[in-house]
Amino acid sequence: RTMAVATVNLRALTSWVGIARLLAVVLACLSFSLVASTGNFGNPYGTWCMFTWCFCFAVTLLVLLLELLELYPLLPLSWDDFTSAFSMLAALMVFTSSVIFPATFISSPCSSSSQCAPQAVATTASCLCFLAYAAEVSLTRAKPGDISSFLSTVPGLLKVFEVYVACLIFSLLDKYNSESGLMWCVAVYSICFIFTLLIIVFTIGRCLTYIPCPLEKMLVGYNFLALLMYLTATVLWPLYSFQGQSRPDSCGTSCSWNKHLGVTFLTIFNLIAYLVDLVFSTRMVFFRAP
Repeated sequence: RTMAVATVNLRALTSWVGIARLLAVVLACLSFSLVASTGNFGNPYGTWCMFTWCFCFAVTLLVLLLELLELYPLLPLSWDDFTSAFSMLAALMVFTSSVIFPATFISSPCSSSSQCAPQAVATTASCLCFLAYAAEVSLTRAKPGDISSFLSTVPGLLKVFEVYVACLIFSLLDKYNSESGLMWCVAVYSICFIFTLLIIVFTIGRCLTYIPCPLEKMLVGYNFLALLMYLTATVLWPLYSFQGQSRPDSCGTSCSWNKHLGVTFLTIFNLIAYLVDLVFSTRMVFFRAP
């Protein structure tokens, strides 16, 4: 009778990538622990920040354990693509929380030192956590000419960025049913989000190889179409959102005018992302070095 022997890969903890992940785990745990101790996170923004820190802590810890025990080859997915996509997503989520949390919960002057001090330390830990995930993205990014892991390349990382920005856009959408131009913009956001998300999921699940067509050229064509669609949304969204409207005098965080302004900037960010994605994808497909 043979017995399975568990192997331990200490390099999962001692390599630069492992150290970055360990720091991210510790800092994310510190962030949500300090905020939880204050009990002051009871609105949608606070809930989002707590979810971000807890989610990133749990998944990163799971990644460390799977690599430490070398169990990840048993999973039916592309491990390098999964870890690259998650580190990029975690960096974006923690960065957003590092901006939202102090803007929402830290007031000036401080009303209570018992709450402001933990909140300030939590914000600092969150910013350092973002730097840890950014370091992981940098360390695992594919070198020029290496496309063994698509989601670790610049186009792959941009796919994660595009999906995340689209999610932020969806969270800000408000009062768009009255104008056909705004409804077209929402259709653009939805279509590009769905197709880009499918590319990420199929890549992690190793399903792209079953598509019976030149995959790389198809992705270039999709990036070109998505760029054109976002170009129309970049023009139409502010045109229909602000036509004949000025910013109200009392316009808080839930004000529709502010939300439309946020969607405008996020649309421009995704337009730039799809443009850079198209440039890098075209270089990878049509201008490869011999």
